[in-house]
Amino acid sequence: MVVSSCSLNWTSPCLSHKLNLPHSNHLPPRSTANSSSNTALETTSSGESHSQRRLLLLGIGALTASLQPTKLLFAEEIPDRYRAFVDYSDGYSYIYPKDWKEFDFRAHDSAFKDRYLQLQNVRVRFIPTEKNDIRDLGPMEEVVSDLVRHKYAAPNQRPTIYDMQERTTDGKHYYTFEYVLTSPNYSSASFATIAIGNGRYYTLVVAANERRWKRVRNQLKVVADSFRLLDI
Repeated sequence: MVVSSCSLNWTSPCLSHKLNLPHSNHLPPRSTANSSSNTALETTSSGESHSQRRLLLLGIGALTASLQPTKLLFAEEIPDRYRAFVDYSDGYSYIYPKDWKEFDFRAHDSAFKDRYLQLQNVRVRFIPTEKNDIRDLGPMEEVVSDLVRHKYAAPNQRPTIYDMQERTTDGKHYYTFEYVLTSPNYSSASFATIAIGNGRYYTLVVAANERRWKRVRNQLKVVADSFRLLDI
């Protein structure tokens, strides 16, 4: 069953485990029927009308039952100019700028990029782990420093870490940090959020060219801070 974009642009998890939920400000306005269309509706048989209402109520009930257990963002809670991506099967969600488009990023589970600035993007990947919590990896300062300097930076890049934060949401812990990788010909700036859950070590990275970082930093920080794990 598919509910059209005029409601929540929602697809039943029975058909798809990956959803895109728009912000409510971008939902089409409620249609206003003129007198002739009202007359036509009144002549519809009561049996057909009741059947349609029943299907609609069943659809709404399925939507409610599916969204409540995972505490998903409803459309009206998604910030303006953003869209939500929710992956039920792999257990995570985040928001991204609504004018970005999906693309394939090697070895990543999901990715979106700016339509014109391809280096401005967000991507998520995960690997199996026996750890239960991100804190099991060690102190945040040590974990972040090791990742940026020895995992994220290429041999010809100079890494710089600017900030790191820990947050707790619904009992789950997340590390979010800001860093720059500088090479002779190009520099990139990024936020990364890492977390552990569902037997997986998740990494979200949202990045841009360093020359544009001051202009887009706040916008991309919203993406990094939105990353959530869902129980699967």
